[in-house]
Amino acid sequence: MDKQATKKPLNSNLLQIIAATHHDPFSVLGRHIKNNKTTITAFLPYAESVHIVGQGEALSRIPDTDFFECELSATFSAQHYQLEGIDKEGKSFKFYDPYDFGTQLPAFDQHLFGEGKHWHIYEKLGAHLRTVDDINGVHFAVWAPNAQRVSVIGEFNRWDGRCHPMRNLGGSGLWEIFIPDLSSGCLYKFEILNRSSQQISVKTDPYGQQFEFRPQTASIVKEEKAYPWQDGSWMARRANYDWLHQPMSIYEVHLGSWRRDVRGNFLNYRELAVQLVSYVKELGFTHIELLPITEHPLDVSWGYQTTGYFAPSSRHGTPDDFRFFVDYCHQQHIGIILDWVPAHFPKDSFALARFDGSALYEHEDPRKGEHRDWGTLIYNYGRNEVKNFLLSSAIFWLEEFHLDGLRVDAVASMLYLDYSREEGDWIPNQYGGNENLEAIDFLRDLNSVTHDQHPGTVIMAEESTSWPQVTRPTWTGGLGFSMKWNMGWMHDILAYMKQDPVHRTHHHDQLTFGMLYAFSENFVLPFSHDEVVHGKGSLLSKMPGDEWQRFANLRLLYSFMFTYPGKKLLFMGCEFGQGTEWNVNRELDWYVLDYPLHQGMKALVRDLNKLYAKHGALFQYDFDHHGFEWIDCHDVQQSVISYRRKSKNEDLIIILNFTPVPREFYRIGVPKAGSYTEIFNSDSSYYGGGDVGNGVCISEPVPWMNQKHSLNLTLPPLAALILKL
Repeated sequence: MDKQATKKPLNSNLLQIIAATHHDPFSVLGRHIKNNKTTITAFLPYAESVHIVGQGEALSRIPDTDFFECELSATFSAQHYQLEGIDKEGKSFKFYDPYDFGTQLPAFDQHLFGEGKHWHIYEKLGAHLRTVDDINGVHFAVWAPNAQRVSVIGEFNRWDGRCHPMRNLGGSGLWEIFIPDLSSGCLYKFEILNRSSQQISVKTDPYGQQFEFRPQTASIVKEEKAYPWQDGSWMARRANYDWLHQPMSIYEVHLGSWRRDVRGNFLNYRELAVQLVSYVKELGFTHIELLPITEHPLDVSWGYQTTGYFAPSSRHGTPDDFRFFVDYCHQQHIGIILDWVPAHFPKDSFALARFDGSALYEHEDPRKGEHRDWGTLIYNYGRNEVKNFLLSSAIFWLEEFHLDGLRVDAVASMLYLDYSREEGDWIPNQYGGNENLEAIDFLRDLNSVTHDQHPGTVIMAEESTSWPQVTRPTWTGGLGFSMKWNMGWMHDILAYMKQDPVHRTHHHDQLTFGMLYAFSENFVLPFSHDEVVHGKGSLLSKMPGDEWQRFANLRLLYSFMFTYPGKKLLFMGCEFGQGTEWNVNRELDWYVLDYPLHQGMKALVRDLNKLYAKHGALFQYDFDHHGFEWIDCHDVQQSVISYRRKSKNEDLIIILNFTPVPREFYRIGVPKAGSYTEIFNSDSSYYGGGDVGNGVCISEPVPWMNQKHSLNLTLPPLAALILKL
């Protein structure tokens, strides 16, 4: 029976619930026992009438409020109760009261997170389908230590922060609530009231594992059904794979602009899997590296301004669609590497920036917390919970999506406090230096944890400075990365290739200087997306000369890369000599493959990849000086270099002519007498060249270049030769 309460002043707890400012709503709402009586209190802004299911007991409205309460005998022993009623629009509702459930986040998880050592915290924070006491629902948890109140909002509560304020878990800074009756697919965000400023902000879930299609930004409760992986043999092999001494040729891809459908829309991960893997296998690449597919709001950021560190972009489908993509790649023996961005994050108000109304993930002082060049914010790596957020993101991608590695973006900007800053615009470390000691510790932890948890995976650094021991073990003082992009070699060789051949004699050192440090780190040779944007033009457009010379120069450049020590990386479109600069808003210029020179370029890259994978001399000692020996690096006047690539069982001779002049009777020294076969010639007519070459060459007992034997060769113009004994 409805017992209308006598109107009386509301106490401060109720007033704070109404104002949505109460720090501990569970102390007011739900079931409470006092003096052998059970009191049930509910705050339901949209309800007209409410009663307890199965009790025949109506809750009375506190006059002029949206509070409903009733008093029961202490014998009321239902494990959980349901509230049922009619809302102000005349619609019925029924739900289990979320304020009748205890905390669902164990103290052990809270403690590990506070120490920054909970590698799987993504399984606890965020939104997860749970069954509590045989009741299905969703458990929400978020870190917001400077909040006075945090609420879950969504379609299920009219996006009203008064409806589901969360439980505060004390000094951990964590908030949580279990909301029964919710299921996968529902949209949600967090509404946060800052305790100091009283500012209210609405945020997406930092640990959200699925998001709406941009420009919408809500998080989505993800279905948690196990994906039926079929890549067991790949994963077992990977755990013991000796990648240091195996071929690795990486095709770098931006999924949104590789191909699109006939209407110009994005392709689904499943469509991309079939089309991209077929293409990559045809060309002989061993790995695909994806520009960030971590969720991001802005297409033209290419994914580098990430807002969802635990979610594949909804542009191409669901998380399980992406799992299919990786699974399919593995079944076809293609590895997958993800470009991952722990160096900075965007200022978008709906995401991490000033998450709980304070500088939580970033530094408060812009001299430490802001990237001036990029208009983004820098993580506070000294805060355990922030470091844990990033480390668990790395583990998440390797574990939940079976990725084979991460390429860590912008490492140089993490290492130096004065990176791209003017004097006076940075704060020295405690010893007065410019090294970011907290970021260094984070990077070492990243590499130690990922290699320990997922042996066989690779973590690559985009690091453009001379920082020592980037790829050396942490226990020797190194950063612990598997590999590092060789930015110095890339810049030198592109600067050299841009020169008109008549001037190359004055820049010969750019060809050879890289060998002075080639084995100081484990290097990847990158011709990446960064070299074909922002007015830099395509690789083909960088080459000098007429059309024939530009294509010949590019074929020569690729031949140099594939025969030089280090793993290989080539950005999409470069493999067929795209003429225009990369445009993120449309697919590649596939139509150019109607033309013979572009067809020849694609054939050259395919053959170089297959040659690279077939001959151990080209990969077995990529990171070891035993795999390389100059034959002649001093022929400055003719712009020719020659060297040997060696393995335990093989020896290859490489000669490169960087001028458009065919050179007849060109003699080079060789280590052994015998018959040398030309196994590759970039001037072959099959690639668009002029077919100047040698076929089979017989050595002569003529000492040359400190060798007892030598070959008399014809060097094709702007071309590379590979000879095998």
